[in-house]
Amino acid sequence: MKGVVHRAGRVSRWRFANSQLPLKLNLLSTLVRRDLEARYKGSILGNLWPLLNQLSQLLIYTYVFSIVLKVKLNLEGFPDNELAFGLWLFAGLIPWFAFTNGLTQAAASVVGQPNLVKKVVFPLGLLPLVPIFSAFIESSFGLIALIVLTALSAQILHSTIWLLPLVWIPQVLLTAGLGYLTAGLTVFLRDIPQSLSVILNLWFYVTPILYPVSKVPESWQVWIIWCNPITGLSEAYRDLILVGEMRHWGELAISSMIALVIFYGGLWVYRRLRPAFADVL
Repeated sequence: MKGVVHRAGRVSRWRFANSQLPLKLNLLSTLVRRDLEARYKGSILGNLWPLLNQLSQLLIYTYVFSIVLKVKLNLEGFPDNELAFGLWLFAGLIPWFAFTNGLTQAAASVVGQPNLVKKVVFPLGLLPLVPIFSAFIESSFGLIALIVLTALSAQILHSTIWLLPLVWIPQVLLTAGLGYLTAGLTVFLRDIPQSLSVILNLWFYVTPILYPVSKVPESWQVWIIWCNPITGLSEAYRDLILVGEMRHWGELAISSMIALVIFYGGLWVYRRLRPAFADVL
């Protein structure tokens, strides 16, 4: 009898959670829109600033690695020049920008909203997601610019760009999982955002974004290519936008599995710590 009652309780909670899902999605959409509007309120260029920031970093990295260090690419359909390197580099930087910007802001999302944390009716699970989706939307400006520049340079628009949602799903899951983890831990350990900045700087240079995968030493390839989920995501962006053929299905599949594990792990930690947020803040 107790087992039947327990199962009935689980079913009722599941139905209640599903009935609340449209309301939470609508609230999340509203919060993301307000976050984007508040970030550049009063500025002349408004939401074009994220694109300008991405392009400025692109120019710096292109100058250093293509002109100074003479990193060479063999990219089909593109001449071996600085423009081709810039497009290739930009395709790898776009998911990284969305990942790092969303994660660093998500880490401080709970401690930055103590008033919302103390509201009994507010769904705290949305707080880390707001900056993550805001950063994802901001990165879409750069993605549109990359697709247009690629079409103008190569005189072709690959139909594989319609497969990009397959890359966005693990990208969002990875960012959200780490965002939940760091947001929950930051409430109790305020050094997490500073530590995260150091970790992301190291992570950036051990990911083949500024250099081709072929330059990774063979003894390091297992860690850099297969155990680093960002590698699969960045290579998938390049395949779908620049090459027109998905060459890294295996890397993307491994990245997706890692992202799924990290998402559920981060969400589990966040839910376990959530009841104590209001007491600490």
